[in-house]
Amino acid sequence: MLSQIFSAGSRSGASGPEAVGDGTQYVFKPSLVGSASQLDITGEGLSWQMRGKQGIWPLEKIAAIRLSYRPVSMQSRRFRADIEDTRGERVTIYSTTWHTVALMSPQDNGYRAFIVELHRRLAAIGSKAVLVAGINPVIYSAGLVVLGFVALAMLALLIRAVITAQLTGALFLAGFAAWFAWQIGGFMRRNRPRSYTFDELPKDVLP
Repeated sequence: MLSQIFSAGSRSGASGPEAVGDGTQYVFKPSLVGSASQLDITGEGLSWQMRGKQGIWPLEKIAAIRLSYRPVSMQSRRFRADIEDTRGERVTIYSTTWHTVALMSPQDNGYRAFIVELHRRLAAIGSKAVLVAGINPVIYSAGLVVLGFVALAMLALLIRAVITAQLTGALFLAGFAAWFAWQIGGFMRRNRPRSYTFDELPKDVLP
């Protein structure tokens, strides 16, 4: 399964400054200020340069990877990978890059190729890294509670609008509820906390 995803990513081609045929390098700009971040998979391990810092982690020292879906107002297709080593140090990678104040562009192919190649290399050495998808379970549970209260409040308002014959208000509430369910529901569905394996990467948290 992993090799199939990797092959598909390679055939689709990469775009932007991160374009490297074998997926061993990824470059992105996480914010408007500061320089670009760069990660390379080399014979020594995972090499990274971010926010004025740099390091090389042997692949066997990578302790955990978390993949998640993190949309923002300027870019709905935005994914994130948090990679942690055995000392607790962490690097964060995004599937988008900043260009100007008004432009944040996706780098789907390059991001996916790099993430898949990293997993392939880790699987090849028999890595015991913890692989998880979605957001923190505590935050996720709290989000579900809040969503439940919001849904009940909207349902109560909708019923009141229908009873009082406020059809315009009822239609507005119905439309807003549908939009809310599409946006927030999609975020919660993709970010459901769960574990995964090197052979089965979660497609909903990859571009």
